[in-house]
Amino acid sequence: MRSFMRAAAGLAICQTCYAAFGLTSTSSRYTVDTDGGLVFQVSRSTGDITSLLYNGVEYQGTTKASAINSGLGTSTVTGETVNGYVKITVKAGTLPVTHYFIARPKEATIYMATYITGEVDPGELRWLARLKTSELPTGVHGNVGDTRGCDAFEGKDTFKCSNGETRCKMYTSDRFIDDVVHGVSGSKTSVWMSMPGVAYETSAGGPFMRDINSQTTSSDQELYWYMNSGHVRTEPWRLGLMGPYAMSFTAAGASPSENLNTSFFDGLSIQGYVPSSGRGSVSGKAAGVPSKFEAVVHWHNADAQYWTKAAASDGSFESPPMKPGLYTMKLYKGEFLVTTDLVTVTAGQSATKDITSKEANTSVIWRIGDFDGRPMDLKNGDKIERMHPSDVRMGSWGGSFTVGSSSAKDMPMALWSKQGGTVAINFSLTQGQLKQHVLRIGTTLSFKTGRPSVKIGSWTGTDPGAPKLIDSRGITRGAYRGYGEVYTWTVPATAFTSGSNTLTLGISGNGDATWLSANYILDALELQD
Repeated sequence: MRSFMRAAAGLAICQTCYAAFGLTSTSSRYTVDTDGGLVFQVSRSTGDITSLLYNGVEYQGTTKASAINSGLGTSTVTGETVNGYVKITVKAGTLPVTHYFIARPKEATIYMATYITGEVDPGELRWLARLKTSELPTGVHGNVGDTRGCDAFEGKDTFKCSNGETRCKMYTSDRFIDDVVHGVSGSKTSVWMSMPGVAYETSAGGPFMRDINSQTTSSDQELYWYMNSGHVRTEPWRLGLMGPYAMSFTAAGASPSENLNTSFFDGLSIQGYVPSSGRGSVSGKAAGVPSKFEAVVHWHNADAQYWTKAAASDGSFESPPMKPGLYTMKLYKGEFLVTTDLVTVTAGQSATKDITSKEANTSVIWRIGDFDGRPMDLKNGDKIERMHPSDVRMGSWGGSFTVGSSSAKDMPMALWSKQGGTVAINFSLTQGQLKQHVLRIGTTLSFKTGRPSVKIGSWTGTDPGAPKLIDSRGITRGAYRGYGEVYTWTVPATAFTSGSNTLTLGISGNGDATWLSANYILDALELQD
């Protein structure tokens, strides 16, 4: 903290001193002038950014520096000019982390990459810029992560405001496949995180993983890029190089290109960096996904992950440049897995590999929602990413649903063991339909072993057993995606009657009180013909 305050005091002496592009240093800090309006300073003892001066205005927060996690602590920090670019290398003293800052002439952008050789306590890896809320008051997705004037009511990260609305930094997240650029803004300036190209290749979680993007507090506007975390974690961390990624300053409202060029990293000797010449690719066609759904192709192994969306017109796709190796190749209907294959990637070559959905085309008596791996077509599904289920803007939970007159938007997207109650699903059968049927229920995420319980007439379905545990709050933090369990029951003919029938949908599982009791999120449910 003292080194941060000394650096800030030193900057105040010369807030309007600009030079040509380049690197200067004192015994305590490096100063980088991008000659693009941005001058930033890096502590020589910790590698923290202690000043972010853009067009003469200081945007760095006043109490804490900008850094990996909350700072790497005592580090070896070196600065140099390589091939016309400024390169600062931060090697942590006690953590398995090496971090890089790169500057290009005439650009108000700090390019970065982070190399790890092990997991980082306390189980997360993030870039965190602590900026001035007074200059940049608007967070990602507006006020969903703005906790000012609100009180924590669940853990230390979920807040309720006096008007009954809820706030949490988790509500600022977006799916990795869509989250290429996100930023915070003020009246003069916007500051952006960019994750172009293969920036996510060494992160964990796949294309639909989401994590914190910003948090607005009374002192700091926090701007994040989460590389790895334990937030609804579904696979082990990957080790190696995270990035390249970047933090850019622009005039208010203007955003950087999603195709930010990072090819100049080829000549910078960044540990773990693989140039395009050392990569291969996969192209082909995805088939069998109905046109109303996105077809997403996903490749992954223990070392890397990649994804792309197939063209809506003909299903064609081409992967990003990939590291060589054997990959599991998956096809999703939206976010619902419909087939899995294998493919080998070789450096300098483009493999051809088509992939086709293996989802069964089953006739149904009724279906509620779509099996697409997301609850957005169900009740409250359009809100759950941005607010707590107790928020005053949410619709009611539990209740009833009538097949034929209710719509998917009338079916609650989640059930809790100690909150909201069960759902009664009313449906009619003809005399000719009184036979054995399969009941199929898809879920996207569970908490505290939550899974469906089902009852029709005098028949009660067998408990399917606890799903694989994800040790993280999910729905109350705006998350909806986990392992995506699908449950089936064979319902005997004796369970049904001619005319009116009722399926009581409930929940089995453990947990605490109310919203932290056992719960699960619905994808869709159907009674097969």
